[in-house]
Formats: sequence, structure tokens, C-alpha cells
Amino acid sequence: MNTNAELKKVVREKYAEIATQSKSQNLSSCCGATGCCGDDVYNIMADDYSKLEGYNPDADLGLGCGLPTEFAKIKEGDTVIDLGSGAGNDAFIARKITGDKGRVIGIDFTGPMIDKARANADKLGFNNVEFRQGDIEDIPVTANRADVIVSNCVLNLVPNKHKVFSEIYRVLKPGAHFSISDIVLEGELPEKWREVAEIYAGCISGAIQKKEYLGIIEEAGFQNIAVQKDKTITVPDEILQSYFDEEEIAAFKNSGTRITSITVYAEKPAKDSRNCCEPGSSCC
Repeated sequence: MNTNAELKKVVREKYAEIATQSKSQNLSSCCGATGCCGDDVYNIMADDYSKLEGYNPDADLGLGCGLPTEFAKIKEGDTVIDLGSGAGNDAFIARKITGDKGRVIGIDFTGPMIDKARANADKLGFNNVEFRQGDIEDIPVTANRADVIVSNCVLNLVPNKHKVFSEIYRVLKPGAHFSISDIVLEGELPEKWREVAEIYAGCISGAIQKKEYLGIIEEAGFQNIAVQKDKTITVPDEILQSYFDEEEIAAFKNSGTRITSITVYAEKPAKDSRNCCEPGSSCC
């Protein structure tokens, strides 16, 4: 698995499959990857959304690793963009906060997820929530559009994270901000983890070092960067045993490597001197 195109193909195929599964199936596996975990249900990464206003069970596939909308400082009337919107879970929470005067746009590059999200929106009767199919390395939204961008356990799956954060910068209005939950590492992940397609699609092997992740955000031009939440992720032995032998598992546990879910906040400067333009351009 050596190219960005190959990685994207793996993720697209896995998440198309996940779109047809129940939440309990997704929670019982490696963030949705099937065939790895037996019958017990493990809520490995996802936080509980059920008590948040606007929560819709049909849109919750149990694939997140945080609650970015809880930290995103969304206001009534805001335009919010959700990157990797899945079945619409975070988008519908955001819509509850923005109200009828706001607008929520969900972006996902998996067709079955878009279909599921649109069906959920239709059932709820929302006319100010839309879902667009597209690659978040080239967000299908005009520049300076969003007041807030959120994303939940998605950017780690994208090979070119520099491009994604450059696109986030372009799409945000000057002075606007994002709140993103994602999986990062502290310490080195064994190379074999990165070779397992199911674990890649399940959020772990696409993760990079926490310091590098925050550095990419700073390089993209953001300011007032803050980690709003930091939560250690523990992968149960029953999952690890499906991929690794006892010696490999022990070596990982003794390595000091930490898999963590972080929620990161950052602001685009109020004065945007970069003059960013449309998706696909090399100007940003």
C-alpha cells in the first residue's frame, strides 16, 4: 500500500461497507472494519452523543473519536462544514445549534454514506442541511464560506494532511475557526500496523505524531491553536490478537507508544493575506 490513491481506495471500500452496518457492528470492531473482533462490543474510540441536543440515532454509526461539536463554539446562524460527515451525526448536532437561520454542509467521499445522510436529513425535514460527495483534499466549497469547520476521526485517514489543512484554511472565513477530533500518536507505531488495511480504515494506522499534526496546523497559517481534549485509546487484546502474535503485542505494549484522541481548536487570522482560491488550485 504505497500510494495515496491506493490508501483512498481502501478507505472508500471499507466505509462503503460500514455504511450498511449497524452501530453495534461498528462498535464491535476496529472502528468499523469487519471480521476482526469476535462478538463482544467494544466502544474503542467513540464518545457518547446520546445526551446532546439534536442527536439522531439513525445517523450515529459509532465511528467518531470525540465530540468536536461540543467544543466548536458554534453560534446561531453560523455556516458549519463537517468534513467526513458519514451518516450525518455531527452535522445534525451542529444544525441544532445553528438553528433555522444557519446552514450545515457535510462532505464525504463515500457514496453510500452520502445516500444514508441525505435519507436521514429527509426524514428529519431539514432544508438547511446538505451533503456533498467530494474529497476533503479538495473541498467542494467556495473560499471564505464557513464560520466553523468540524470533523470527527477523519483527517487521520487522509494521506495528504498538509493539503487538507490548507483547504480548511481556504474555506474558513477570515477570523473563523475549526474544532477537529482525530487520532494521533506519541511514540512510534510498528510498521506492521500500517500494512493492515482494516486497521488503516479503522483510524489507527493513518495516524501521525501529535507534534507533527499540530505542526501541520501551524504551518497552514492557523493561530491560537489549542488542544481542547486529550484521551488515551486502548485497543483490546481480542482485536490485537486478530493481527499480531503475542510477542508483537507485548513489544507494542512495552514500547511506550500512546494512541490518543485529541480535539484541536484553531483560528484563521482575521486578516487573510494569502488570497486563497478555489479547489484544485496551487495558490494555497
